[in-house]
Amino acid sequence: MPRRKRHRIVSREPPVSIFKPAGIPARELREILITVDELEAIRLADYLQMSQRNASDEMKISQPTFNRVLTSARRKIATGLVEGCVLRIEGGRYVLADGTGHLECVNCGETAATTEGYEQPCPRCGSTDFKWTR
Repeated sequence: MPRRKRHRIVSREPPVSIFKPAGIPARELREILITVDELEAIRLADYLQMSQRNASDEMKISQPTFNRVLTSARRKIATGLVEGCVLRIEGGRYVLADGTGHLECVNCGETAATTEGYEQPCPRCGSTDFKWTR
């Protein structure tokens, strides 16, 4: 049985959610989805220039997992810039570091007001698919 995926710790919600080339309507462009945890990896490694070890500790994930998240984010951003795509930032498996908001089960809507135990399945339906809401 595969291990349940843990949520990644993110410092804050992204200030913007879409980047696109100027002068071209978004409906005419291909869209690339970058998850919030991928953006956090870019912020820590490239913007703040943290080592992968320190950044992975910050996100509460292993260094190899951090490397995979970072590589995926860089590939998506490079593709978007080179090919002129819309970059949309949303979703992913994450919780905010400040603990504000709550987790909501995607399947049944059950809520949990804390980040403690966020890797546990939903007590109502057993799902491990959650979204973070404020």
